Amino acid sequence: MLISPAYAQAAGGDASGFLSFLPLVLIFAVFYFLLIRPQQKKMKAHKEMIANVRRNDRVVTGGGIIGKVTKVVDELEVDVEIATNVVVRVARGTIAEVLSKSAPDSGSAKAKPANDSGNGSGQGGVSGFLSKLRGEK
Repeated sequence: MLISPAYAQAAGGDASGFLSFLPLVLIFAVFYFLLIRPQQKKMKAHKEMIANVRRNDRVVTGGGIIGKVTKVVDELEVDVEIATNVVVRVARGTIAEVLSKSAPDSGSAKAKPANDSGNGSGQGGVSGFLSKLRGEK
């Protein structure tokens, strides 16, 4: 015969099974720390920001409308004044950002600062963009 018979190689040890899953475990760890965890933190901060919206806060809706909260209707809706004598009712979930917080009531413990992205300027996202357009620092 010209062709020699081929024999199967002996099965590897237990380490080869673990090593075959190691790349999948590393990929999941990278995705968790670079994508999943930061997104969860951002969602938690946004939910907290929406829960703390109160009267006289300036807000930006998801559609880009800037206005002042005139009344908190309930846990799902707020009334926003977008122009003089023009009040619209929006869902709290559509509020994208709080531009400026109103002074706390005398019964409140202390004021929470407005949403700070940590970029050193004190404003991030839409409010940072708008302040740059207006020429503010």
